[in-house]
Amino acid sequence: MTFKDLGIIEPILKALTAEGYSIPTPIQEQSIPILLKGKDLLGCAQTGTGKTAAFSIPIIQQMVMDRETNQQQRKIRTLVVTPTRELAIQIGESFTSYSRFTGIRNTVIFGGIKQGRQTDALRKGVDVVIATPGRLLDLMNQGFISLRDVKYAVLDEADQMLDMGFIHDIKKIIAKLPTNRQSLFFSATMPPAIVELSKKILGDFDRVTIKPQQATAEKVEQGVYFVSKKNKPNLLIHLLEKDPNDSALVFSRTKHGANKIVKQLAKADIKADAIHGNKSQNARQKALGDFKDGELKVLIATDIAARGIDVEELSLVINYDLPNVPETYVHRIGRTGRASASGVALSFCDAEERPYLKDIQKLINQQVPVIKDHPFVDDGSEEVPLEEKKHHNNRQKPRTGHSNSRGGRTNNHNRSRNNRPKRD
Repeated sequence: MTFKDLGIIEPILKALTAEGYSIPTPIQEQSIPILLKGKDLLGCAQTGTGKTAAFSIPIIQQMVMDRETNQQQRKIRTLVVTPTRELAIQIGESFTSYSRFTGIRNTVIFGGIKQGRQTDALRKGVDVVIATPGRLLDLMNQGFISLRDVKYAVLDEADQMLDMGFIHDIKKIIAKLPTNRQSLFFSATMPPAIVELSKKILGDFDRVTIKPQQATAEKVEQGVYFVSKKNKPNLLIHLLEKDPNDSALVFSRTKHGANKIVKQLAKADIKADAIHGNKSQNARQKALGDFKDGELKVLIATDIAARGIDVEELSLVINYDLPNVPETYVHRIGRTGRASASGVALSFCDAEERPYLKDIQKLINQQVPVIKDHPFVDDGSEEVPLEEKKHHNNRQKPRTGHSNSRGGRTNNHNRSRNNRPKRD
């Protein structure tokens, strides 16, 4: 199956070819035909499955076809709402890439910076607005943005928006959208609040679901290090010094923790930077830009700030802190091993995080190999089984006969250019 087989028009095919892409991912293969028919879509899929291309390509195509039959002044015909600045920027870059031969114009709207450049773009006229909720409502209230001509509305990373407290903003935005529109709703998880919200957005819809294990486990080499909390900095330095030329994305559970890791690495002469909600927009964009360009090899990120990070050939993700929500693990390791590339996801697990590891293994339905060949092994390290183990008062001896994973990174990563669109 190729994009041409999906009925994509020549200008978009030309753009995809220029990017080196020809084969759609599962979510693209399933979603594009539905959207080209004009139906609403409920997509359940996490970061790394190719959602952005799944909705942007058919929307661009429909806007091109609309324009051929209705030559009018440029108005906002597509609205994409997404939780973070970084993800909004990444989606904007994708729209720009895929529409480069169509004349479709987009702009990205987000807070944290002065609005002048954004309002200038709106005055000149755009077809697509990609926005975070707060700044979007602000510019709507100021009269810079009208949604009355929107034909295609996308709500991306809906569960994340609810977690960030955007539910009331989203409801206000939905209320301003025309009734006659095509709606797309994407979320990595489907708790009751998300299902209820989707009912308010979607009409007659089809559903596409990409399971977490389909999106991560097959391509990403996973491993876990049992290590005490105090030795986590030493283990991180040990791993980064093994392959200093590789890019590594390191996840911290907290903003304070991310800053602390940067300082600890600096003492070992390892240059790193952090992105999180307390950083200014300019600082976040500079750090992310340097990381994408290869000038910065180590980036420390919190989960919310990491949404939208899209770095080609990212070979290593490190979970410095294991997430307490198992789906978050899937999001994190989806940053590497994308498309046809291989990658490595390594996790640090201290004693308090053992229950998190167990929940993760249940979700992905596989054992994460324990890596014991390192200088900072926690004395109580043992493989955490999928099934609940009986608690013992005495410390159990480590299992024997377990085949160890390699103690460092693989050296045979597939560095070839992916033949699929950038991942969101």
